[in-house]
Amino acid sequence: VQLQASGGGLVQTGGSLRLSCAASGRRTDIGWFRQAPGKEREFVAEINWTGDLTHYEDSVKGRFTISRDNAQNTVYLQMNSLKPEDTAVYYCAALPGDNNWPHTRKYIWNYWGQGTQVTVSS
Repeated sequence: VQLQASGGGLVQTGGSLRLSCAASGRRTDIGWFRQAPGKEREFVAEINWTGDLTHYEDSVKGRFTISRDNAQNTVYLQMNSLKPEDTAVYYCAALPGDNNWPHTRKYIWNYWGQGTQVTVSS
């Protein structure tokens, strides 16, 4: 599985960005994680292969939306009402789906893309 994340940038507080993760290979769940300077990489959101299951970290619920277009082999993370605390490098990751939903622990994700920087200015 190969993953390519894109779409990061610099926005003001309250702004929006849409991240994309181009995924090739096996049918997989796709997750977004983020890592701020000096902090651990943390779970943000996950979507299953068919797109009918999603899960979000509490601080992004109601602001971020994860979706996927399997015809385009792409998963999106729409981020609205951005806050300075959302500033981080965002990574997409993949793993084969199983019954242990959701998969919030980063150690169980098999494949990772390169990160894309999101900076929210105050």
